[in-house]
Amino acid sequence: MRQFVGKLEEGIISLLLVIMTLLVFVEVVMRFGFNSGFLWMQELTLLISGWFVLLGASYGVRVGAHIGVDAFVKIFQPETRRWISIVAVLLCLFYCGLLFVGSWEYLGKMQKIGLEMQDMTIKKWMAHSILVIGFGLLFFRFLQLLWKMIRKEEYGFHLADEAKDALEDLAEKPGADAGGDGR
Repeated sequence: MRQFVGKLEEGIISLLLVIMTLLVFVEVVMRFGFNSGFLWMQELTLLISGWFVLLGASYGVRVGAHIGVDAFVKIFQPETRRWISIVAVLLCLFYCGLLFVGSWEYLGKMQKIGLEMQDMTIKKWMAHSILVIGFGLLFFRFLQLLWKMIRKEEYGFHLADEAKDALEDLAEKPGADAGGDGR
């Protein structure tokens, strides 16, 4: 079930990226090629990008794709690093909780008022429901990470280390040496 949910999440994020790219492409061609367009395309693209960003943020926590500045934390022993990371996760949970509650209240007010999107006939609360979904999912991902840290399965965030990855890629290239130019 975990693999299915993970693949579904990846599929949704990929689909959102493809749809957003196609919408922008069509919008640019229509505007600059035919001097026309659809008013709703820009609003839909913005809406899809919001879904993409918030779903992508929780996915990034799950797979460790976020870039972080962890040079300070790396100087500590693993157990100290784990406690620092637990505090950081608790702060992230607090932040996500605040945004979740705020977005819940916002959506409730939008539903009561009954406003629609400016260029589309969709209720604003429905279109912006990603706020509750995204921050709820992000909260859940941080809870999962906290649980792993408490059980000592993790000692910190899994952050993307681009410098380390680049050095590993360079070392894997044939003919690469430490001080040479690869010739």
